[in-house]
Amino acid sequence: MRGPLGPLPSRCGSGAAFAIIASVPVPETELYRRQFEQIQEQASQVTADLNEARFNWRPAPGEWSIEECLAHLVIVGQWEIRAIEQAVEQGKQRGITGQGPFEFGPIERFIIHQTEPPVRSPLPAPRHFVPLHGQPVTAVLPTFHHVQSQLILQLERADGLDLRRVKVPTPISRFFKLSLGAMFAQIAAHERRHLDQAWRVREKLPI
Repeated sequence: MRGPLGPLPSRCGSGAAFAIIASVPVPETELYRRQFEQIQEQASQVTADLNEARFNWRPAPGEWSIEECLAHLVIVGQWEIRAIEQAVEQGKQRGITGQGPFEFGPIERFIIHQTEPPVRSPLPAPRHFVPLHGQPVTAVLPTFHHVQSQLILQLERADGLDLRRVKVPTPISRFFKLSLGAMFAQIAAHERRHLDQAWRVREKLPI
């Protein structure tokens, strides 16, 4: 006999039956944590065995190097962490708790979709998020990893909050806010976008 998840377990000799345990949905915070851990691994891979010259090599004038891709994510990520930290603190003070799954609104879904690679509509970074060119990999990569660790810390702090009702200002504008859950999803998408860009630069590196 088969159940919805496959064959039903047979009874043991004593007459007792094994209980079928329903699958438990993975909390959104855990899914985001896994994404940030994967992003850390990808950053280490895309920078593996690069000296300073190759880390800072630009494919063409006006195009970013691998260093600039990661340094940009560090600058934006540090801004986002401060905004999330404040939003989580306010959410706790106001008791905005809830259990998932949490759904994104149509505008949030559109923004996340547009942020994910491959790039559909490239946009110039705001001036205050344009990275300094020429920084060493020994400075940029550890700082990037630290940003991911801080994002994971904020996920732990956000556990139990309503990821739909807690709102966070965005780097686009302090007056434009995303839900906390959408903010974490958009950050991960943005990081994948620029890591994809970094991989394309690495593929063009001169031999």
